[in-house]
Amino acid sequence: MIELGVNVDHVATVRQARRTYEPDPVVAAALAEQGGADGITFHLREDRRHIQQRDVEVLMQTVTVKTNLEIACAPEVLQIACRVRPTWALLVPESRQEVTTEGGLNVLGDDGRVGDAIDQLKQHGILVSLFVDPDVDQVKAAVDLGAQAVELHTGPYALAGPSETDRELDRLRAAGEVASGAGIRLHAGHGLNYVNVRPVAKLPDMVELNIGHAIVSRAVMVGMRDAVAEMRRILDVCCP
Repeated sequence: MIELGVNVDHVATVRQARRTYEPDPVVAAALAEQGGADGITFHLREDRRHIQQRDVEVLMQTVTVKTNLEIACAPEVLQIACRVRPTWALLVPESRQEVTTEGGLNVLGDDGRVGDAIDQLKQHGILVSLFVDPDVDQVKAAVDLGAQAVELHTGPYALAGPSETDRELDRLRAAGEVASGAGIRLHAGHGLNYVNVRPVAKLPDMVELNIGHAIVSRAVMVGMRDAVAEMRRILDVCCP
């Protein structure tokens, strides 16, 4: 069965638009659990554009499924992660200019920051995943650095036109084979929605999908519990 991680960042984005107290990503996380989420993902960005430190603290006290904290390889957020100890830390690149994470970590070009971050997190008992583009060499580099999972960036697949979809799936498949062949977990996320999720869920050895924007967008219309339950049913049917 594919594990479903639900990202609650965009609930916080709506809240921060008014800089008020609602909607609360902590409440959204609880409803996501009721809908069948296997994990809750939240990204503490350096610029605090959506998730706040308060959210991290309360989520770590209230979430009963696994937690997946997205962070950059920056000392401040690494220190927070090591203190609160989520189940997983997902290392991602960050740019102040981007609307959302726009690409994977360049693990091949690592100057030591990624490796040091992995070691620091592991010393605190935190499992480490790297968000990488579906590139065989990037995945091999992630394995060499000791990552326990890679999360393949599915943005190019999600944006691909009809003539490009198969090519992007082939890239995901090839990268996934390297990860599973090395004995680490295969995750995927970014841009996945109720229409395009099935082919990615069916990739060999796929373990976990992390989905946020599509579920939160759907929840605006039908509610968080039903939005998550609907995604849960899709995954259960296609990958029993």
